[in-house]
Amino acid sequence: MAAPRAAWKGFLRVGSVTCAVKIIGAVTEAEKIRFNVLNRKTGNRVRSIYVDEETGDEVPAEEQTKGWEADKGDFIPIDSEEIKSLKLTSEHTLDIEDFVPVKEIDTRYLEKPFYLVPADAPSIEAFAVLRDAMERAKMAAQSCVVMYQRGHEVIIQPYGKGMLMTWMRPHTEVAEAGDVFDGIPTGKQDPELLEIASLLIDKKLTKFDPSHFEDRYEEALAELIDAKRKGKKVPTKAPPAPKENVVNLAEVLRKSLEKEGVTAPKKKQAAKGKSKSKAA
Repeated sequence: MAAPRAAWKGFLRVGSVTCAVKIIGAVTEAEKIRFNVLNRKTGNRVRSIYVDEETGDEVPAEEQTKGWEADKGDFIPIDSEEIKSLKLTSEHTLDIEDFVPVKEIDTRYLEKPFYLVPADAPSIEAFAVLRDAMERAKMAAQSCVVMYQRGHEVIIQPYGKGMLMTWMRPHTEVAEAGDVFDGIPTGKQDPELLEIASLLIDKKLTKFDPSHFEDRYEEALAELIDAKRKGKKVPTKAPPAPKENVVNLAEVLRKSLEKEGVTAPKKKQAAKGKSKSKAA
């Protein structure tokens, strides 16, 4: 099996310590089903072309450039070479200036993961020492990397024998919760409901195993393609039964627990004072 291709090669630098590293993509879309656009009449594949909106003439690739619309119909042309000249940091160095506790990382900002590994034998020792020191201190490193002609703020954490480098979303791209959670109660909940819910959670407790995660839409597409290839009837899925509103949460939780083979705790009786008042 061929070694995975590096998306970036350079140096990881902390103070006076420098080691050669390479970045390898941790996410792949190789298994995703992709479609071509066809001519419905002929069945032939069609291609996209860029045309001038005013003249209708086709514009070849060498005559295309980017542009930002300042006003309606008024564009400021930006050449690709001008974009390349914007270097936010050294193109081949991951400079680490700060460390942050791993537990303080806001997961909303995590965007795209990459594996970070030593690029050569002489760099292994320095890389391993830094990795283990970060692991011991439960710290992650903050840095910036230039990839695909853009600067990306990143978080670097120990991960197994190597490290995991994750692109971070800019602060401007993360919406604050604001009043999204308004109306959701906080504080003490009904002890009986909490007890039943806790038993249900314990019964379903397992280990994190992403191999069980399935893309049901992708699976359905594969079934559809396979059926059409074999000339079979296209499979159809029955719509899920409509769910009823929860009227008695305690009873719903008890039934869920019983389905898991666990006897739900007995209902708590009313206080004696209340019973006497009812009898009176």
